Amino acid sequence: MPEVIFNGPAGRLEGRYHPGQGDNVPIAIILHPHPQFGGTMNNQIVYDLFYTFAKRNFAVLRFNFRSVGRSQGNFDHGTGELSDAAAALDWVQSFNSDAGICWVAGFSFGAWIAMQLLMRRPEIKGFVSVAPPANLYDFSFLAPCPSSGLIIHGSKDAIVPSNSVKSLVDRLKTQKNILIEHQTISNANHFFENHNQDLYRRINTYIDKRMAEIN
Repeated sequence: MPEVIFNGPAGRLEGRYHPGQGDNVPIAIILHPHPQFGGTMNNQIVYDLFYTFAKRNFAVLRFNFRSVGRSQGNFDHGTGELSDAAAALDWVQSFNSDAGICWVAGFSFGAWIAMQLLMRRPEIKGFVSVAPPANLYDFSFLAPCPSSGLIIHGSKDAIVPSNSVKSLVDRLKTQKNILIEHQTISNANHFFENHNQDLYRRINTYIDKRMAEIN
């Protein structure tokens, strides 16, 4: 799991990169929670997402948004962080130019950034959105959502109420040829405390199912 430093729009960005083995390996990037509320690439859910893809021989990168850890720049309320995510995807693609499959995954604030990146990069064919903050940020840009994916959250999430996530999912499910799988983990809070293994299991099952369909 090499430590990497790559250029972002506001200076260097710090990350951890797992290269895939062989040719034409799929790629993925993982986006962390809100930088001003303790979110980093070492968040446990981000870490688990990273290894979920690494174990499936993805070339996968998790990184710190600007202002976090050794990443340079200042917090930019989502605009700059989206540019950081685009730079991160460019960096992974520079080492995997023949990759035919690209995924993005994010937790909380990172899920919001991930869904925006999804709209801007047509090569992204799958996503995992963990506890997307549908009540805190505008998701109306998903019109239509260009890729199928998984949206998963906890029923006891006090930060992002279940009804706001359900409303988002209901909007996305009306689109033709796009399948949004929506799962709710009973009694889990926003951080999935005491429910991490269930979260991990469900995400693993979903990715395996999607990759079997693609292959």
